[in-house]
Amino acid sequence: MKLRIYTDGACKGNPGRGGWGAYLVFGEHTKEICGGNSLTTNNQMELQAVSEALNCLSKPTELTIITDSQYVKNGIEKWMTNWKKNGWKTAAKKPVKNKEYWLDLDEALQRHTVSWEWVKGHSGHPGNEKADDLANKGVPRY
Repeated sequence: MKLRIYTDGACKGNPGRGGWGAYLVFGEHTKEICGGNSLTTNNQMELQAVSEALNCLSKPTELTIITDSQYVKNGIEKWMTNWKKNGWKTAAKKPVKNKEYWLDLDEALQRHTVSWEWVKGHSGHPGNEKADDLANKGVPRY
C-alpha cells in the first residue's frame, strides 16, 4: 500500500485571493490540509499544495502525487532538470516563473520517492474533487 496525495490550487482572480489543498490517503487513513494567500496565482497555489503536502510528512515516504496541473507535473518531470542546469532560466534564457515555489517544491521532493499522475480536473474524480474543495476552503475570505 502506498500513500496517495491529491493536490489542487484555486484562485479568485489570477492573480487574486488563492487557496491550496491536499488530501492524503493511506488505506483507511486520510488527512486534509489547506491554506491560502491574499494575493497569488493559480500556478503558485498548485505548487504550494504539493510542497505543503510533502512537508507535512514526518519521515521519508514512497508516494504518488495526483494532480490536475500539467504545469506542476511537466515542471517536475520535463523542465526542472534543465532549469537547474541553466541557472533557473528557461530554454528561452528567461527567468523561471514562480522560482521560489519551484525551489520549495524541489527541496520537499528530496526527502521522498514520488511518482506522478495527472487527472482531468472537474471530471468527477473523487480525490481530485476533494482536493479542489480543500483548495477553495483555503482561499482567504474578506
